[in-house]
Amino acid sequence: MDAQGRGRAGDIDPADQWVLNPDTGEYELRLPPSAAQSPVPGPRGAAPAAAPDREVPPQRRSRSAPEEPPPGRAGRRRPAKKKSRGKRVLLWTGGTMAFVVLAGGTAGYLYLQHLNDNIQSVADDGASTGGFQKDKAINILLIGTDKRTGSGNEGYGDTGSAGHADTTILLHVSKDRSNATALSIPRDLIVDVPDCPTTQEDGTQKVIPGSTGVRFNTSLGQDGRTPSCTMRTVTELTGVTPDNFMVADFNAVKTLTSAVGGVEVCLAKDIDDPDSHLKLPAGEHTVEGEQALAFVRTRHSVGFGGDLSRIQIQQQFLSALMRKLKSNDTLTSPSKMLKLAEAGTEALTVDSQLDSIGKLKDLGLELGKLNTKNLTFTTVPVVDNPAEKVKATVVLKEGPAQQVFDMVANDVSFTEVKQKEKKEAAAVAARLKGERSEPSEVRVRVMNGGAPAGSAQQELAYLQTDAGVTKSENAGNAPADLSRTTLEYAPDQADQARALAEILGLSGAAMKPGESVTNSQGLPTMTLTLGKDFKGAGVKINAAAGKTPEGVEKSTADKVECAK
Repeated sequence: MDAQGRGRAGDIDPADQWVLNPDTGEYELRLPPSAAQSPVPGPRGAAPAAAPDREVPPQRRSRSAPEEPPPGRAGRRRPAKKKSRGKRVLLWTGGTMAFVVLAGGTAGYLYLQHLNDNIQSVADDGASTGGFQKDKAINILLIGTDKRTGSGNEGYGDTGSAGHADTTILLHVSKDRSNATALSIPRDLIVDVPDCPTTQEDGTQKVIPGSTGVRFNTSLGQDGRTPSCTMRTVTELTGVTPDNFMVADFNAVKTLTSAVGGVEVCLAKDIDDPDSHLKLPAGEHTVEGEQALAFVRTRHSVGFGGDLSRIQIQQQFLSALMRKLKSNDTLTSPSKMLKLAEAGTEALTVDSQLDSIGKLKDLGLELGKLNTKNLTFTTVPVVDNPAEKVKATVVLKEGPAQQVFDMVANDVSFTEVKQKEKKEAAAVAARLKGERSEPSEVRVRVMNGGAPAGSAQQELAYLQTDAGVTKSENAGNAPADLSRTTLEYAPDQADQARALAEILGLSGAAMKPGESVTNSQGLPTMTLTLGKDFKGAGVKINAAAGKTPEGVEKSTADKVECAK
């Protein structure tokens, strides 16, 4: 039992009653038959859970004759598949709750209620998708603010600041949970902040006017902007609408790193940064609390001394934190897991679609399916602002930036992911294999199914003038909008389909074997329907997994890197 978890002599730390069952790979709450009920934390400011006038029944766990579970709760006698610890947990924050909900009985229920009381939420103001879904790709917006909150933070941030979007990461988790991308957005990136409908403290709505050509970090805190406005700004910038957001202040870094007993980081050189208060020699170190906060805020002593250098050191830190969270040292320590649950629920503010332990637990379980070797950290490609003589801000590096945004929007991995052999996957890949017709032999009609107005005609002009697909025509608008571009063709048109897919950059998944239709000349033809992923005439529609756009740096969470 951790010494700091003790009160007076004889008190029992509830963490010490959680036992890892080697047969199931899950934690269980076990008490001796004669033991009194363990004390559990109650809501902040509330009386202890086991008040004198309210008796809490003890837990009963009999190995010889286990009780039947109450209705709605899964029984423990059902055999469970043993899971890989590494793949079971990529915790971030919500995932720590998965440990707690494995508890049965009154102790687990009261502790969940306590954690629910810890959660702070802010309205998403309709800026999100409505919340993540288990059968779809997940996009979570992680926002670190420089607002001074809590004791001991007087030396950080701007005095009197309402807080900015100081550190922002769009975390994309693939639909099949095989890979993820953590895309950092520089705080000094020049963007357009849209008009933001915002819920006020009295419950009324107010539209906060947008701004053109301003720093990204002003999307939060300035003029009364809330995280939902940062979410709208990210959507405007990337074309990706986040499902949820999480906001952390200075205390989150301190409490989360202390909860896991510190995070191992590496420095390639000595650092002495009076602004961030970080002073460490070169080599490997374990940082937590104030020192961990100083590490993620340092910039003057690493790289070129700017915000982009700080982004790199933050990505290295988060990679190290991920490795620590999935390590056996953390997973087999009930005390650390409970501390993580406490720290996470107290330090983070979430959106109104993610405002309960149940929702956080479900999110954590989805993230837990990911292997960290396929978690890629990268940054929005930018260049110095050409309008400035003294370089202080950055602007998008248009070509590579758009490719990165498209990869995230289209659920394309930045790493090559080895997936299990599946008949369906093999069939999809096979659609691109085989002979290809000459472009002049390809017959296709083009429809607009969600792309900007005029896109079908623009693409048609490209196909006829630049690609040699002269047997093509405009078929107007499709019956319904599509999120992704598709090409439908009959079996005897497969060679034409492969030729057109190569020209357009279509993946096998975009090719839909079906039936041909008749064109204006009465001849059988394929149907190309431009979806919302269409970015312009001649622009390749789908990127290939594992191929990062030229000039874009990336790293994966499984590798140790030293800050330079």
